[in-house]
Amino acid sequence: MIPISKRSKLFLIAGVVMCSMLTACQKEESYRVGTNVSKAYVNGEAQEEVAEEDIKAKGYEYDYDNLTYDLIWSDEFDYEGLPDDTKWNYDVGGSGWGNNELQYYTNDKNASVKDGNLIIEARKEEYEGMDYTSARLISKGKGDWLYGKIEVSAKLPEGLGTWPAIWMLSTDWEYGGWPASGEIDIMEHVGYNQNTIHASIHTQSYYHSIGTQKTATKYIEGVSDDFHLYSIEWLPDKIMAYIDNELYFTFEPTKYKANPTFKEWPFDKKMHLLLNIAVGGNWGGAKGVDDSIYPQQMVIDYVRVYQSKEINALIQE
Repeated sequence: MIPISKRSKLFLIAGVVMCSMLTACQKEESYRVGTNVSKAYVNGEAQEEVAEEDIKAKGYEYDYDNLTYDLIWSDEFDYEGLPDDTKWNYDVGGSGWGNNELQYYTNDKNASVKDGNLIIEARKEEYEGMDYTSARLISKGKGDWLYGKIEVSAKLPEGLGTWPAIWMLSTDWEYGGWPASGEIDIMEHVGYNQNTIHASIHTQSYYHSIGTQKTATKYIEGVSDDFHLYSIEWLPDKIMAYIDNELYFTFEPTKYKANPTFKEWPFDKKMHLLLNIAVGGNWGGAKGVDDSIYPQQMVIDYVRVYQSKEINALIQE
């Protein structure tokens, strides 16, 4: 707990200004995956008065232990060729993606389905002015959800410079550009820290550039040798992240602020899924890139999305 002082008030003001600058300068396609993970928290800030209609993630009553879930969207990758275009779009380009990443994302050569798996492959090759290629699949417009369980069974790439991610972004950006509309990182991994998995959320109040993002890590042996299940349970008042069905991260905004607003909880709007391997970048390339390891693959066995009848009924009341 950090007591409020003139210095900390100035820090909070500076953070808001920084957020405004990021929102003004970034294009939608440049929103980041993540960067250096901090354990800093925004705790003990002055609790400003909030209009009742602006309060988020409060007032929900449900029996958590008796929620039921039904499968509503999935890709089992039981076909061959390019990813199913009724379920997946692509982000394409080599802009650095807000993180000084080194790859060019393609839509026709770095993602394929074979032997029951989706394969995303990062390669060392010159293409469109970049030195690496990879793919970033997105479900936007074809798979957009509000609350539920998202499960991805995946085997990760390894080696210096790899930065795979399974994550979510806002579909309609109703609260503004990144980070105001939120980001959920179901799984991030950087090759220089093998077998350490990160789960994080980012919002206007809690994000990496001001050192306040909420995050957790878990060491799992063999993430590049075996498939592991990376998942979240996203409820109207909390987000929980799991590896192989073991809970290791919970974000509950009322633990940090008595009356959260969209600045702490933008997660009451539809979001979509992203799957990608970045090369290098501010975090992935923090200790360099080993060109000798490429190509590298993230292999995905399935993606499954479930929703709860009880939660759907609750939010429709």
